Amino acid sequence: MRHNNKINHLGRTYAHRDAMLSNMAVSLIKHKRIFTTLAKAKELRKYIEPLITKSKTDTTHSRRMVFRNLTNKFAVKELFQEISKKIGDRPGGYTRIIKTGNRLGDNASTCFIELVDYNELMLKDKTQAKAKTRRSRRGGTGKGTAKATTTVETPKTPVVPEPEAVVSEPKPEAVVPEKETKAKKTKVTKTTEETAAENLTEEIPAEDSTKETPPEPEEKQ
Repeated sequence: MRHNNKINHLGRTYAHRDAMLSNMAVSLIKHKRIFTTLAKAKELRKYIEPLITKSKTDTTHSRRMVFRNLTNKFAVKELFQEISKKIGDRPGGYTRIIKTGNRLGDNASTCFIELVDYNELMLKDKTQAKAKTRRSRRGGTGKGTAKATTTVETPKTPVVPEPEAVVSEPKPEAVVPEKETKAKKTKVTKTTEETAAENLTEEIPAEDSTKETPPEPEEKQ
């Protein structure tokens, strides 16, 4: 039984356990997610989270302290340049452990441990905020009843006016007074009568003056 044994040695010596956790921490920094057993993942979380907190202050001293545990300059560079900028606003809880079942060989509980800020699927779920419901007892029918009221504003679509059909109006006819129309009619009738008379005069041949008149009979004495 593990009475008062706060540290899980994982069945290894101190040097072996420390080297194993250091290698697992380097792998987690490089790949952002690793699969392991649940016991190792819990110990790795205790080991790596203080190192990520030290990476927020980019000084020579903090880099040397982190390098003493990781012993990998590429992992230290990525931790201070990329990961520290992404988790700068987070006060803690940089890793997440999710169980994946039991292993077939020895039935050990397995899981994967990952950095929280690098899981894009879970970050999208947080950004999509659900519609909040407001419960009020004023609108209820009986005592102790509460109705959920949701107010969802529908976006208003702009109304585009339809183009009006252009109708060509007929031009107003000029109004002619009655006197002028009567005068025009009389003039027209006169002209027609005059033309008819002229045509008659042209048709009737005029008597030729060249014809000889018959001699008048002489009076007898």
